[in-house]
Amino acid sequence: MAAALAAKGYASLTSVQQAVLESDAQGRDMLVSAQTGSGKTVAFGLAIAPQLLDGDSLPDAVAPMGLAIAPTRELALQVAAELGWLYAQAGARIATCVGGMDYRTERRALERGAHIVVGTPGRLRDHIERGSLDLSALRVAVLDEADEMLDLGFREDLEFILQSAPEDRRTLMFSATVPPAIEHLATTFQQDALRIQAQGESRQHGDIEYRAFTVAARDREPAIFNILRLHEARTAIIFCKTRANVSHLLARMGNRGFKAVALSGELSQQERTHALQALRDGRAQVCVATDVAARGIDLPGLELVIHADLPTNSETLLHRSGRTGRAGAKGVSALIVMPSELRKAQMLLKRAKVEATWGPAPSADEVRAQDDTRMLDHPALHNAAEDDGDMARTLLDRFGAERLAQAFVSLWREGRPAPEELTVLQDRAPAAARERPPFGEAVWFSLSVGHTGRAEARWLLPKICDGGGINRDVIGAIRVREDESFVQIAVAQADRFGKTMELEPGLTMRRLDGEPDLNRAPRPAEARPPRRKPDPEWKKPQRVESQGEAPAKVRSKPRWTAEERSAKAAARPGGAKAGAHKAAGGKDRGAKFAAPRKDKPRKGGR
Repeated sequence: MAAALAAKGYASLTSVQQAVLESDAQGRDMLVSAQTGSGKTVAFGLAIAPQLLDGDSLPDAVAPMGLAIAPTRELALQVAAELGWLYAQAGARIATCVGGMDYRTERRALERGAHIVVGTPGRLRDHIERGSLDLSALRVAVLDEADEMLDLGFREDLEFILQSAPEDRRTLMFSATVPPAIEHLATTFQQDALRIQAQGESRQHGDIEYRAFTVAARDREPAIFNILRLHEARTAIIFCKTRANVSHLLARMGNRGFKAVALSGELSQQERTHALQALRDGRAQVCVATDVAARGIDLPGLELVIHADLPTNSETLLHRSGRTGRAGAKGVSALIVMPSELRKAQMLLKRAKVEATWGPAPSADEVRAQDDTRMLDHPALHNAAEDDGDMARTLLDRFGAERLAQAFVSLWREGRPAPEELTVLQDRAPAAARERPPFGEAVWFSLSVGHTGRAEARWLLPKICDGGGINRDVIGAIRVREDESFVQIAVAQADRFGKTMELEPGLTMRRLDGEPDLNRAPRPAEARPPRRKPDPEWKKPQRVESQGEAPAKVRSKPRWTAEERSAKAAARPGGAKAGAHKAAGGKDRGAKFAAPRKDKPRKGGR
């Protein structure tokens, strides 16, 4: 196994791989929590070796000795591939039992003999019930992504599978998080389990930068487009709550020119395979997916995760974000937060124990500036090809340097979606995040206009940028108060404004020595309306029961006498008989005795 790791390029082991090889973990059941992408598959592959190997090889496979259970088909196949190269020199035979594959092919592989079986809960249970999978010789069982399997409703299948295995087996459970349901499952099927927390809860997802973007409700999709354009990630994934949201966002992205594919529950297995292959070979850069459809997928080079819809809980947030920042690489997890979801986003981040940088979504100007920076850093401008020297001189002689530069810029921008203009939102982030600008230390300035002068942050922002010749990236918080406003400017650019600067007639910007008092002043007493004091003589009216004869009811309409009713009924067609009946004390049956109209048929056409 050491030779297999060396051949694969492993110079050192990750923290979770080292933890499962410690002396106190040998032969024990383990409950391991580690972030997604931390090398858990190789970790449990190393951990189960003592139960499988006799020396440096595997015995004849009469019945499976090892079992690995994964929540999805894609993850099960990935686990089988990882264990395949890890145990290749030991001569291991690995069989897979997953949904969507030919059952007869899987049965024949089991009949030929397999040392390790990897499968999904439903298909494994199916093979056990049909007698094609015998777990009587099982020595070790591994539950990979146990929390996801419980979320997907596989608890009964897991219990059936583990109850079909010998009680003296070793059971390892690996999970990104350990909610109470996982702890209960562990106490049921494990004995004296060793609890391992790789990297610790406080350092979870240390290679992932969390960003929370506050956007107006109508700017949700444009903000996503600008984030994609700003990062230009090799591969990005966008999470939505429902299939309908996935389809809608995919259509919008196609109209904007993004190379995107979708993963949702309505796709067939062949469509899912084609979409994942397009992402792996570079024909697509963005994947729009639901949580369930994205279970178990591993996309190489995934640098950006966007939460178009906020996750339902902190565990889902960690699962989504853990698809980036793997194996020491850096990644970004971006949350799209609308004003109505601000409190929810704060609670998600707090429960996940991660810190996020709050701020507005990237503006169109920021995207264009980043595009220009990438263009100036293009390798073609720094690494000249000698073979193209003659053609370069020909182009230069024919078109000139300026025209060639313009053509290069046009070719660079061609095919890139245009950035979106967004509404500027201020004071939407939590107070602690707002007072900490993303660029570091800042200097406070005072502006001589406030609410009384109808000042707004989006009105002040361009005036500040024009006055100091800066862009909005170096501007932090903007606070508009009753008669004045305050703004943060990065230290490196603060000297552009000097001690005092007049941005326009009547609008002066003055540098402050420290932090301003941002507490809102109380309303003056004379501006408050006087409180109405209750009349001490006033008492709530009480109902008084009458002692004498009850007063007669007052009617809004006069009561008809029997003679008047009879005369009124007789005046109707055929109503003489009805009027006599009513006068005698019977019910008004004038409508029944009325003569039917001959020009109007009865109901039913009779």
